[in-house]
Amino acid sequence: MNQKNGKNSLGLDSCFEDQGNPIDLFKKWFSEAEKNEINDPNAFAVGTADKNNQPNVRMVLLKGLSEKGFVFYTNFNSQKGKELKSNPKASMCFHWKSLRRQVRILGKVEEVSREESDKYYNSRPFKNKIGAWASSQSELLDKRETFLNKVKEFEIKFKNQDSVPRPPNWSGWRVIPNEIEFWLDGEGRIHERLVYLRQNNKWTKKLLYP
Repeated sequence: MNQKNGKNSLGLDSCFEDQGNPIDLFKKWFSEAEKNEINDPNAFAVGTADKNNQPNVRMVLLKGLSEKGFVFYTNFNSQKGKELKSNPKASMCFHWKSLRRQVRILGKVEEVSREESDKYYNSRPFKNKIGAWASSQSELLDKRETFLNKVKEFEIKFKNQDSVPRPPNWSGWRVIPNEIEFWLDGEGRIHERLVYLRQNNKWTKKLLYP
């Protein structure tokens, strides 16, 4: 690593390092977030768009990370599920206030394998599995009691807590990044921004004005 006076070769804070692969840098930043962020360091905002190009954003949890991409799980019949099926592109944003850092990610999405979905689903607590069956996510609900009654019905149906099958419409999306930006808060809004762009399966990095 080429560093001088606490800076890396691009003149950025040393926390940006000199990584050629942004996934490696993300893993290091995420590890720091896990140590310092009070709640849900794996929480991020995911943005989608409907057929009318109306953007939509909500918070989800990162449940898988590899060289290929970032994984989260959801009901595929939910609003975000429908939007991703019709427009398989997404944006992500992690904000770790305790570290004064942010990571933005842009890319296309793909459905994870059945084996990967089953493995994660089977690792979930019983209540979470039941919730996946009982919730018609994003659909209109006449009253809270209706949902709670459905929860009770599925708790009775799946009495064996170790043998709750994965709902067919519940699975995971993998965001395959083509752009990853790392942001560090700076005094007087003199922030530091480093963006990685993937072209022909190779990453290049550039600085951005704050």
